[in-house]
Amino acid sequence: MEALLITTVVYAVLLLIVGKIVPGIEVDGIGPAFLAGLVMGVLNALLKPLMVILSLPLLVLTLGLFVFVLNAILLKVAAAIVPGFSIRGFGPALLGALLLGIFSLGMTVFW
Repeated sequence: MEALLITTVVYAVLLLIVGKIVPGIEVDGIGPAFLAGLVMGVLNALLKPLMVILSLPLLVLTLGLFVFVLNAILLKVAAAIVPGFSIRGFGPALLGALLLGIFSLGMTVFW
């Protein structure tokens, strides 16, 4: 439970940052960011392993870079679920997924 709360808060902060950087990603405040962080944590825990297994040939073929496309899809799904969090197009979702990956890697290095 504690890990889910930490993941939710980290995703919320990162989504607020990415929302300020990437045009096309809009987060209306801390409430939608927190809810989107919770949804992203649940989606990453439940759907991402299945998506990785199903797309394993593409992951091998692209040397793992297809994982950013998977993250962009999960980000779009979270935006479809959470009111107050929207993404206009797949390009901003892909850029947002790339930035979220870089920022979360930076968080794990310092944490």
